[in-house]
Amino acid sequence: MSGSASASTPNVFHVPVPVPPSYTPPVSYDHFRGTHVPLIIDNGASTLRFGFSTTGSLTPHTVPNVIAKFKERKYNQPLLLFGDGVDAESGAKGQAKTPWEGDVLLNFDALEHALDCAFIQLGIDASSVEHPVLMTERLGSPLHSRALTSELMFEQYSVPSLAYCVDSVMSFYQNNLRAMGNAALTQDGLVISFNTASTSVIPILSGRGILSQAKRIQWGTQQSTEYLLKLIQLKYHSFPTRVTSTQAAWMLHNFCEFAEDYPATLRSLKIPANLRASERIIQFPFALPVVEEKTEEELARISEKRKEQGKKLQELAAKNRMEKLTQKETDLQYLLNLKEGRSDNKREWQNTLQSEGFDDDAALQETIKKLEYDLKRARKKDTEGTEEPEEPTFNLVDVPDAELDEEGIKEKKKQKLLKAGWEARARARREKEKEREEKEAEEKRDEEERENNFEEWASHLRKEQEALMNKMKERGRRKAALADRKSAAAQARMKNIASLAADDRVPKKKRKAGAEDMFGADDEDWAIYRKINTAAPSSDEEDNYNQLQIIESKLLQYDPTFTTQHTHASLSSQRSALLSAFRPLYEEGDIAGNSRIHLNTERWRVCETYFSPGMAGVDSAGVGEVLQSVLARFTEAEKARLVKNVFLTGGPSQFPGLRDRVYATLRPILPPEMPIGKPVRAADPLLDAWRGMAAFANTEGFEQVGVTRAEYDEWGGERIKRWWGGNWNSAV
Repeated sequence: MSGSASASTPNVFHVPVPVPPSYTPPVSYDHFRGTHVPLIIDNGASTLRFGFSTTGSLTPHTVPNVIAKFKERKYNQPLLLFGDGVDAESGAKGQAKTPWEGDVLLNFDALEHALDCAFIQLGIDASSVEHPVLMTERLGSPLHSRALTSELMFEQYSVPSLAYCVDSVMSFYQNNLRAMGNAALTQDGLVISFNTASTSVIPILSGRGILSQAKRIQWGTQQSTEYLLKLIQLKYHSFPTRVTSTQAAWMLHNFCEFAEDYPATLRSLKIPANLRASERIIQFPFALPVVEEKTEEELARISEKRKEQGKKLQELAAKNRMEKLTQKETDLQYLLNLKEGRSDNKREWQNTLQSEGFDDDAALQETIKKLEYDLKRARKKDTEGTEEPEEPTFNLVDVPDAELDEEGIKEKKKQKLLKAGWEARARARREKEKEREEKEAEEKRDEEERENNFEEWASHLRKEQEALMNKMKERGRRKAALADRKSAAAQARMKNIASLAADDRVPKKKRKAGAEDMFGADDEDWAIYRKINTAAPSSDEEDNYNQLQIIESKLLQYDPTFTTQHTHASLSSQRSALLSAFRPLYEEGDIAGNSRIHLNTERWRVCETYFSPGMAGVDSAGVGEVLQSVLARFTEAEKARLVKNVFLTGGPSQFPGLRDRVYATLRPILPPEMPIGKPVRAADPLLDAWRGMAAFANTEGFEQVGVTRAEYDEWGGERIKRWWGGNWNSAV
């Protein structure tokens, strides 16, 4: 892994902070003016590398292959930003555009702007580019893309000649220069190139790339980055910080690796300890909330102030209650005086009632009763429950109706109702008192048992807790089973419903004749409805839950070995050890912990998509199937020559474990007696393609592979010359 990831602890790595791009002035063109030194352009999907072939250190200019047209707000001027300059303006990122759409060159206006900026950076100030150009193109590049690129180079920049090559073949050429001893490529090899938006396999025999047998799959670094980002978003769906594609690419290049045996790796990660040991923790930026710390004196002053405010509020509430009570007493006395001073003149009395806001005598009487009730309740509030209420007298209940007049009979009925209510309340008080006494006796027995034999008491409660939890689990399993219509519980429910529907009930006529339907006479008859009604709440469930809470509260209070982790709430919400290792949970107030991403299985899962793109939903063959398909087109002798030199290039070739994985993939598809060379990675997978192009451009053979302006005018932009390092489609 790259050392760019700084860690505060062994497995915690901080996301790098973006660094503002620095200005690089154009180089001087005087040294190359009029020399016709070849110009090397590695037109990658993510990075553009360019420079002259005779550059002293053979280190090209390297910039991101992206442009953005941006209107500067301060001076209201349109700007063209290129490369790192796009990141300098936040508003320009949304306007960013690359010449590539996936693995196909399509946006030629973006390519033109990128080349303009490249030539300015090289200091070329002439009216035309007077240098032969060697430029990369993708394996099996579409003729449309090649034609428009040739048109741009010849018509816009007037280059004297143009040649195209495949970057991975040139990287192979650069890494075999020392072994060859001269510029002619004669080596055999099997090149596996991991690019931004594709992965290619190119066989090379006697220094010639057999491009007619080469294969390419549409899976590369770009797709791997998107897949890793989706996995992170799925795992951390409520992450407080937005994870960008740039950050996902950084995680991919620094923490992901290939597994020699992916299924075996997953099996080893089923052990939570192994999963935790393999994780890499990515710490994202976070801001701690500003908490104003107060001294003890300030806290004491605030507490005292709150107490004073609470006391004032209580006094104010008591004053308001007293004022309301006094007002009600005044109103009651006024209404009683009004009732006593009733006039014999009905009309005059009716006018008096209406002036006071009453419709009739009943309204006045109702208001008086309401005020008396409110005053009585307010006065008894403080002394409620301290004294046993006196039994009222019901003197008319036992008097025969014959001895009473009409008003007396009405009062007798009223007293009967009041007596029934009084007796019911008295009965409820007695039952409540009896329950309280039984509860006190039970608590006393429980306390005695706890003091005399604590171990047996605790064991008994634990057994009761376990039995209740098992009962609740069984009820939960039954509910889950009823949700599946094919389960035995659901089928039994349907049988019960069918039997109820088919049961012979007593017809209406027979019921009138005297026959009787006895369903419901037994309490067990109603249990059938609890069996067939899955949505109905169960009273047993609530009782079990309340009983479980009582038992657990006792154990928590008296049993030191019983902690909150042993309670039903803790056990039911407890995550499995494997799930906790896969995505650890932090406390709600832990801002730093909640801003972390734990990479574990994703480290191998993302890289495995190169060999199994179907994991990411892509209908394509993997690298192993492509290797088998390519090798199947050669004889056994040619296969032996190819697999002796397996060459890996491209950015992902730096991922740990790739060479072992490629070897493990090749071994089963080849004869046991056929030797396989250990796969070799390019010395510099990122720059070796450009350096190989520069080395070849300085040889005499370069002049033979380029298309001149006259040949372009005659053939058109699609035609190229066939040579060992370039594509063969539409080649002469």
